[in-house]
Amino acid sequence: MKLRVLLSYLIIGILICSCGSNPYSKTNKIYKKRAKDLSQDLTEFTPDKGKQTDSLNYGKYPVGTTNFNLRKPNYVVIHHTAQDSVQQTLKTFTLPRTQVSAHYVISRDGEIYQMLNDYFRGWHGGAGMWGNNSDLNSSSIGIELDNNGYEEFSEPQIQSLLAVLDQLKEKFNIPAKNFIGHSDIAPSRKVDPNANFPWKRLAEEGYGLWYDEEKVANLQLASEFFKAFPSGFEMQPDQNTLPFLNRYIFPQVIPADFDYAMALKIIGYDISDLPAAIKAFKLHFIQENYKKPYLNDKELKILYHLYQKYL
Repeated sequence: MKLRVLLSYLIIGILICSCGSNPYSKTNKIYKKRAKDLSQDLTEFTPDKGKQTDSLNYGKYPVGTTNFNLRKPNYVVIHHTAQDSVQQTLKTFTLPRTQVSAHYVISRDGEIYQMLNDYFRGWHGGAGMWGNNSDLNSSSIGIELDNNGYEEFSEPQIQSLLAVLDQLKEKFNIPAKNFIGHSDIAPSRKVDPNANFPWKRLAEEGYGLWYDEEKVANLQLASEFFKAFPSGFEMQPDQNTLPFLNRYIFPQVIPADFDYAMALKIIGYDISDLPAAIKAFKLHFIQENYKKPYLNDKELKILYHLYQKYL
């Protein structure tokens, strides 16, 4: 009887221990080994003379500078997972065959999983471009939000995201305009984070830029402005004969020669696929009718206002 009781306690103890163990202990070991291998690579700043395989004319001896530190990320790219649960995402990011990862994953209830050291290069951005930067993985932090791609983002999740962004901005001095979305850097491939994402709220906290609604409302298109002059006005101005007039004397007027494609490029968008760039801009800043690859008058005014902020 005593033996049976002892065995029962032993089984219960094993079950408790197994339930409390980290299911990712195996992949954590792989992470540590990979990090150790990378640290060894970092200590080698010149090749072994006896094992040279290239034709570079190296000096007689290695000379290591005393002035350096780690490279730091200068962008934050925000994603949604497009999966059904945070557990599914964590599994996806710990399977070697998926070849995808992120620095942080934030669950719907606000739990934060840091999966990669901030200084390491995550595999979250893929092929994409922002400005002249065609390798965002090498200069950014990737944050995945547990979201199937259509639902609202929960308040605990956004609160945790803001806490992470606060640390990253302070730690790396990341400019406000460099907090962007996956769809911004890969407009022809990605639509995350979805249109429910609170970009305006983030901008109000200092993470990303947004437009001033009052200033946008006061803007006029050149075609609207010049119609206001009386018909008998001497030296009747128009948007073609006096193109400089609305730019310097009337800053609230959008110049007739305003190039919206170039404005998108200045903001950062890759305009090689212009319709995709327009839709990505609208997904981020308009968040409605974003599947239509054209800009109405109000959207054009928003673009003009934002382009001036990004200059």
